[in-house]
Amino acid sequence: MTILSKAMGEYQTNCYIIKFDSFDIVIDPGIGATAWVLENTTNLKAILNTHGHFDHIWSNKELKEKLNIPIFCPQGDCFMLENDPFSYGTPICQADIEVKPDETVTIEGIDIVFYHFSGHTPGCSAITIDDNMFSGDFIFQNSIGRSDFPYSSSVDMKKSIEKILTWKHEFNIYPGHGPSTTLKQEKIQLNQWLNYL
Repeated sequence: MTILSKAMGEYQTNCYIIKFDSFDIVIDPGIGATAWVLENTTNLKAILNTHGHFDHIWSNKELKEKLNIPIFCPQGDCFMLENDPFSYGTPICQADIEVKPDETVTIEGIDIVFYHFSGHTPGCSAITIDDNMFSGDFIFQNSIGRSDFPYSSSVDMKKSIEKILTWKHEFNIYPGHGPSTTLKQEKIQLNQWLNYL
């Protein structure tokens, strides 16, 4: 498995291409991601969204139309793909698969888990493949996603942090913004964030 990444748009939202032996998937194709994705994939099978904010889903519609591939989105955030709730002019699309909280989906024989960590958005999820976690806007290096936006919840964010702090397994974290990190490294900071929520 090979991971490619590029920060997209004004908000420098990380788009990830995950390359397996015979196919690829893309996670969070944001603003202007289409050309880069098409240049770096040969057999793209799916679009995965960690959550529904516009800077993570902007190129969903264009990629789906060009390649006729399904969109997987956490169930709680599918309305954001369909309604552009922040009125940024996000191209409207629809999830083909509404992923339930903590559900495992299988694509071309690869198990992918959408762990539900609401707070930043209602459906906010961290997508795990083996020991790699694509955390969207839940966890960043030395920080967490904001929980003061419309549809956000500081109460839910606190519960999500408490949930992941119980995990024993180690993960490499590839966040929605900024550099990669590890769960072990972030647990210290996550404990501190509990005092501010």
